[in-house]
Amino acid sequence: MRSVAVVSTGRSDYSIYLPLLQAIRGHPELQLEVLATGMHLDDRFGRTVDRVEQDGFAVTARIPVLQDEDTPGGVAAAIAAGVAGFGAHYAANPPDLLVVLGDRFEMFAAALAAVPFNLPILHLHGGELSEGAMDDRFRHALTKLSHLHGVATEVYRRRVIQLGEEPWRVHCCGALALDNLRALPRLPRSELESRFGIDLSEPPLLVTLHPTTNEPELAGPQTDALLEALRQLGQPVVFTMPNADTAGSVIRARLLDFCREQPRACWVENFGPEAYYSMLAEARAMVGNSSSGLLEAPSFALPVVNLGDRQKGRLRAANVIDAPFEPAAIVAAVQTALTPAFQTQAAGQETFFGDGHASERLVELLASVPLDALLRDKAFHDL
Repeated sequence: MRSVAVVSTGRSDYSIYLPLLQAIRGHPELQLEVLATGMHLDDRFGRTVDRVEQDGFAVTARIPVLQDEDTPGGVAAAIAAGVAGFGAHYAANPPDLLVVLGDRFEMFAAALAAVPFNLPILHLHGGELSEGAMDDRFRHALTKLSHLHGVATEVYRRRVIQLGEEPWRVHCCGALALDNLRALPRLPRSELESRFGIDLSEPPLLVTLHPTTNEPELAGPQTDALLEALRQLGQPVVFTMPNADTAGSVIRARLLDFCREQPRACWVENFGPEAYYSMLAEARAMVGNSSSGLLEAPSFALPVVNLGDRQKGRLRAANVIDAPFEPAAIVAAVQTALTPAFQTQAAGQETFFGDGHASERLVELLASVPLDALLRDKAFHDL
């Protein structure tokens, strides 16, 4: 039996992981371990580790890392706490394989702590770009710390190889989020309204704004520009709340004030996977700077107004309109997104992130890859 430890930091990666967690749990030759950290363990972000357990996954370890302040110093201290906490766990309970996803600093800490223990690491969603965020550097660092790679597209596969990874280690499996779209049931509108206390009698704008962490000093002005545009638009708005990134609390405070002032605006801390995808089906458009607008929204024919540089460099379909953080530009972009012509354009998009069967490919990779080959002679592949 091969033990596979999956590191999860919060709602965003957990919703992506879900089909893989189910596949690992159901595989006769794999033993699933869930290592929960970051926002999962923090009441400020909904303590979503409870949702993991409600879904039937035993949490093997809880490794707290977040600090009271979301300053650069607080993030650095969180990384240090993560390295120490994961290191202590690996010393007592070393898994056969470690799985990390994406680009968050908590993931980086988990992978960095694994290096002295010589643990083989599978990294998901490498090769992508988000040039407006420090996450970009964490993602590429995770690529170099890892021994095996499950990427979403052929473009990203070539980029991981360009980073020096040997081609046999890099597998184009597709995006796990699309497995969710295929498998998870849609909640009825009435259930969304009653469960979260929101009014969906008119399709809302679904708005998610995260800090552009390369420019944390702009979090306040960027939020103000977005909120001024939303005031002018006068549309119903449902906010999802920002991640635990530098200056995330600045955005959060402004969003809460806006919801108190505007009767047609509300916020939800954590929808959970089924409800979030159900909301994508109910929304009129998505606004903000979440990668979800580029990855999942095309499958819902959902128009997206992507703001600023946080997602700069990512692949995108023609359902996306890019706009700067300027009220007039945001208003114009949303108005365009809501036109019948653009909605028809968005409806014609097909995702290029896979076929909804990524978890099947990944679980077979986890079960069959020779561990000694992963660890032996990891060479730099020159182009």
